[in-house]
Amino acid sequence: MTGYATGLRARIHVDEKDHVHGGPTYHAIVALLAERGIAGATVTRAVEGFGGHHQLHTTRILRLAETLPVVIEFVDTDEAVRAVLPEIEALIVGGLITLDPVEYRQVAPGTAR
Repeated sequence: MTGYATGLRARIHVDEKDHVHGGPTYHAIVALLAERGIAGATVTRAVEGFGGHHQLHTTRILRLAETLPVVIEFVDTDEAVRAVLPEIEALIVGGLITLDPVEYRQVAPGTAR
């Protein structure tokens, strides 16, 4: 595919209730990614999930969770992703980090099609 770069997609799975530096962990991670010049990041709040303790967290009314899973996802070059991972790991108290090889292309607003 012409115009696509190869890189890594990182997904960081944490709990919504996790905090660091007086705020949500996911916010601290996104701020760090912006400071490091990562191409972009997205935070997604899950509707249901469980982690290593296998305790179900859900938005269902009969079993409303106090905390829900949150996923922070970002894509950049292999080098940029791997360079920021140690700083991310220092911010999380527990969770999961996954890496996937990807091909990506940033499309700027107003780019002709």
